[in-house]
Amino acid sequence: MQKLFPLLLIVIFSAAAQAQDRSAMRQACGDDVRTLCTGIMPGGGRIKQCMIEKFDKLSDGCKTALKDAKAQPAGK
Repeated sequence: MQKLFPLLLIVIFSAAAQAQDRSAMRQACGDDVRTLCTGIMPGGGRIKQCMIEKFDKLSDGCKTALKDAKAQPAGK
């Protein structure tokens, strides 16, 4: 059990960081999604595709959040 404890902490902190990243992205891009992707049903990558298609119209804050998220290594 003691050997698993550090691994468990890494998993917990990684999950918390990912949740924080998603929360920051929602905050930065929420208005853009509501404005630019009205009527798009979530799921199947449809919101993501809408944002890609309308990237040039996104707010600077949303663009920065998306670029920061993309720059993060997978799995942190």
